[in-house]
Formats: sequence, structure tokens, C-alpha cells
Amino acid sequence: MKTNTTHLFRQAFLIIGAIFLTTLFSCKEDDEPVPDPIASFQFAISTTNFLEVTFTNYSQNATTYSWNFGDATTSTDQNPIHAYTAAGTYTVVLTVKNSANVEATFNQEITITDPDLALKLLTGEVSKKWKLYRVGTSMSLGPNAGNPGNWWAGLENNGTRPCLYNQEFTFHFNGTYVFNDNGMFWGESGVFNGKWNFETCFEAIASNMINKDDVNVSAWLSGTHSFTYNPSAGTATLTGLGAWIGIPKLGTNSEISVPASSVTFKLEITQETGYDLMKVTFNYGDPDVVTGGAGLWTIYYASYSNPALEPAVVTEAVPWGEDLENITPSQIFLTFASRESAAMATIDTVKSASTVVFGVNDPADAGAAKVGEFTRTAGGQYQELQFRVSPTPKDIQFTNFTTAKIDIFVPANTDFTTLKRHFVFGFADQSQTQEWWNSPVQFVKENDDVVLGAWTTYTFDLTDVKARTDIDMIYLGIGGGGHTAGGTFYIRNLTFE
Repeated sequence: MKTNTTHLFRQAFLIIGAIFLTTLFSCKEDDEPVPDPIASFQFAISTTNFLEVTFTNYSQNATTYSWNFGDATTSTDQNPIHAYTAAGTYTVVLTVKNSANVEATFNQEITITDPDLALKLLTGEVSKKWKLYRVGTSMSLGPNAGNPGNWWAGLENNGTRPCLYNQEFTFHFNGTYVFNDNGMFWGESGVFNGKWNFETCFEAIASNMINKDDVNVSAWLSGTHSFTYNPSAGTATLTGLGAWIGIPKLGTNSEISVPASSVTFKLEITQETGYDLMKVTFNYGDPDVVTGGAGLWTIYYASYSNPALEPAVVTEAVPWGEDLENITPSQIFLTFASRESAAMATIDTVKSASTVVFGVNDPADAGAAKVGEFTRTAGGQYQELQFRVSPTPKDIQFTNFTTAKIDIFVPANTDFTTLKRHFVFGFADQSQTQEWWNSPVQFVKENDDVVLGAWTTYTFDLTDVKARTDIDMIYLGIGGGGHTAGGTFYIRNLTFE
């Protein structure tokens, strides 16, 4: 009996313990919080049926799904496929709940576009001719969509580039794209630098289409190509060697100097009274869109249903700026050791994208004479340190000089991942030339010619400078253009002899 009693006691104890543990863990599981749901989805429009949309659910911690497609229809499927009955813009709302009945929502606007109607907005029933918009700014360059003209305020129909406003870009409903230069072409910067036709309108014939690298680029002249248009994505692609829009050097991912086999760009069309307006953009600054290059090009074209509304092309530019008084100095120098020296040196620095601080320690010898600290400001794509006659700007006659010299110190630890081992020293007319950077006298040093970690004197022959009578600005750029990286360098002893 003792043995049986002990056995029964042990069994009862184990049963009670099991009940206790079960209760304990059950309570613990019941008390654990249920994570809040997160609602999210993406969608894809069918390539064969523009009304059909596939929704992919990326929600988390959800057990139920409720869709409102914005057209008075709903669904509880996790990943529904929905067919709209008409084109339009719809706000789709996804509501999800977790096991604790906590809900979350996510909404997104989608635009359903009839590709034929959108295509006809670009091409018309058969074809549609577009030309640069002749009102206000038709072309500009900036860092992004929020500041589209920061780097270049833009092109206007003011007689400076009349040949661009006469060119025609025709899209045909059958997928054909025709460019007509109408006999004239523009010597675009970055393509024709250093050639006789640089930055001017010239006759559009093959023998004139030799670029800065002596490459024939006549494929950019009048020609017939093809195109595709994706209205849902707002993109178009021109296909065929030399097909272009905007300006020839605008490639898909970066600027180019020779014709490409295709080019893709953003396209948006709005309907105005009597005409349609097409906005073309090439975005080299947004890494989510393209890679390479920098900045946003924006170009506007117009197609008139009422030709009487189209303004005429201005063929002669109104003179810009003023001709400054001449000065023929016997000395020009800046030691950068102090601001006082600048006040006696004929020229002084002016506000520009890069800056200099006078009188800092020599990076190679702190006990030596003071020097200037040159700062290339981060964020500016094209920038330089500018010098002009002080205190009143004048046109400098360089009759008394044959050479210019400057000492530059580029730190050995300079990061050239984005910066370029490159500098320019130049002379330009800022007072009478609206885009002074297109016609300077400029000297370039790059790669191994730019010494690192030691003071180096660079000397420039002024023969071509002396031939000019309109120069009112001297400038120095370090680190190269076409990027926004900053940098710190040192300069001293700018002298003219």
C-alpha cells in the first residue's frame, strides 16, 4: 500500500505541474504583443492591355487585405489583377489588418493612359511637327528640377541662336522620326570647341560637321530615324545613328561629342490654346534615373494648330552689356600674402563660385611667407576664382606683358575620385559677352602636368591674350568641371611679366 500511495502521489504531482506549466506558457503567449501591420504595394500596367493593372502586395504583419481601386470597385485578394473600364487617374487605397484587428493604409495615384491617344498627342493623326518654343526660356541647365536654370539661365528667341529656332522635329504615328535642320546648324559647346564654327550658326553640310576631336559628326544633320514612346513611363527613345532632340550632345546617360545609335529621354506634353507644348528633359543628376554626368537639361518645343500664333524667329541679337574703359597697367600681381597687397596690385578677386582666403600658412612650410587658400565650393558644377580690375572694372590691355605666372600647391592627399587632376587659367570678356565662357583665351593643365604635394610655378604665354582688347576678367579653376565635388588648394605669386 505504501508503494501504491507513493506512486499515486507522484502522478498527481506531475499532473499538477504540467497543468501549471501549460497555464504559464499559455498566458505568456497570449500576452505577447501582435506587431502592427505595414501596408504597401507596387503596380504594373499590362503591356498588351493598358486598362489591366497587376498589384503586388508588399504589406507586412497583415492577415486581411482590402483594396479600393478608385473606380468604385474593391477586392480582398492579396495580389489582385484589376481591369479599369476607362483611362484616367485613380487613387488606389490598400487597407490591411493584423490578427489583433489593427489596421494600416497605403495609397498611391496611378494614371491609366490610352497609348493611342497619348501617341496622337505627340504625332497627330499622321504626323506632328515640333520646333523650339519661341516664347520665354526654351532651354536651360541646372542641378535639379527645383533649380532648373541655376547653372545656365537659358536660351531665348533673342537672335543669339536663330538657327536652333528654325529646326524641325517631326514625329509620325507610324513610328518614324524626321529631323530637318533647314540648312543651318549650331556649333555646340562640348562638340565644336576650338573649331571655326564654334558657338555660331553655320551651313549644315557634311564638310562643316567636324568636331573638336576631328571626328565627322554629319550623322546629326537632317535625317529619318524611328522612335518608341511609353506614355505611362513618360519616356521616348529615338533610334538610328545621329537621332537627337534638344541639342545633339545630349545622350541618354551623359553628354556626348559623337552621334549615338539611340537616345532616351523624359517627355511631357500639355495642351494650350492654339498649340501644344512638349517638355523634354535629360536628367544626369539623379542617380535613380541615370548614371554619369550631372545636372538637368530642360527643353521646350511647341506645335501650333493655329500657325498664326507662332512668333517669328528673331534673327539679330540686341547688343548686350557695355564696352568698358581701357586700362594699360605696368604691373599686375597678387602675392595672396595679405589683403593689403591686393589693394595695390591693379586686380582683386570678385565674388565667384570658388573663393580664396589671403594670408594662411604655407602648407609646405608654416614658417614661410603667407599664401592664399583656394576653396573649390562643393555643390557647384562649373566654378572658378575670378579677378577683375579694382575697384572699377576695366578692359585690360596686356601690351606691357609677355607671360603670366602663378604658383599652385595641390595637396598630395587630394581625393581624385570625383575631383579631376586638372586646372584652367584663362582670360575672358565678361562685360560684353553674355556667355563669356564660350570664347575665352584659356590654358589647361591636367593629369601628370599637375604636380602633387609641391609648389609648382606654371607659366603662360600671353601672345593670344595681347591680341584681344576686350578682356576684363582673369580666372583660375582647379579640380575640373562637370561635377560638384569640393576641394582645398593653395596659390601664391600671381605675376605678369
